[in-house]
Order: sequence, then structure tokens, then C-alpha cells
Amino acid sequence: MVDINDDAKAGGYRRLEVLTGPGRRRKWSDDDKAKVVAETLEPGAVVAEVARRWQICPQQVFTWRREMRAGIGEPLDFVPVVVEATSKPADACTPARGTPAIEVKLAGAVLRVAPDTDEALLTTVLRAIRASAA
Repeated sequence: MVDINDDAKAGGYRRLEVLTGPGRRRKWSDDDKAKVVAETLEPGAVVAEVARRWQICPQQVFTWRREMRAGIGEPLDFVPVVVEATSKPADACTPARGTPAIEVKLAGAVLRVAPDTDEALLTTVLRAIRASAA
């Protein structure tokens, strides 16, 4: 015989807790952190709303923002150079007076790039500078 007692005073009721949402101590990748921080930096964004959407405490988002500003996140790698194709041939390495040039400081070297510099040459030189720094 099964005796079921529905009386609360006799201890028949038990508490059942259902936990929803993510578990504790999640590991966030740097990409996910950057996405969350980027959302908070958009015009009109509210940190509390973004945090609620990602199921994070707002304090955690503020910490990530502070770390990103201070540069504590993952160090940046080499940034590739993207050069648009030009119709003019590259005949001079030095820019004319008044012509703007790009100045690249990399691994203790300063490279001044004229607007008409050949992209293959520029890529080769930047790779050489990068290799010499390693």
C-alpha cells in the first residue's frame, strides 16, 4: 500500500527548483567578448539590455569594456596591407612635394610609402621587415 500525504504540515510538499539559462563560470572567447562590447558601443545601446540579451551581468560587460580600452585583451597580430589597384605605373619611390604619403613604423623601422608604390613591392618589403623583427 502506498501512503500519499498531501498535508503541508506533515511534510508532504517538497520544494523543487528549476534552473534555466546558462550554467555558472562560462568561458567566453575573445570574439564573443568583442561582439558584446561592440553591441554596447553602438549609438543608443544600453549596457543592461545588451547584458540581459547575452545573459551576463552588466558588471561583467563593463569589465570587458574596461579591459578592451586598456588593451588587456588578446594582442593584435600583423595587419595585412590592402592596396587598391592604380592605373598609373610606379616610377618613383619618393612622393612629390605636397603629395600625401603613408608612414609605417614597424619593428623599429620607418617606411614611407608613396601613393604610386607597387603593391607587390610593398608587400615584399613589409614581410621582410616583419621577418627581421622575429
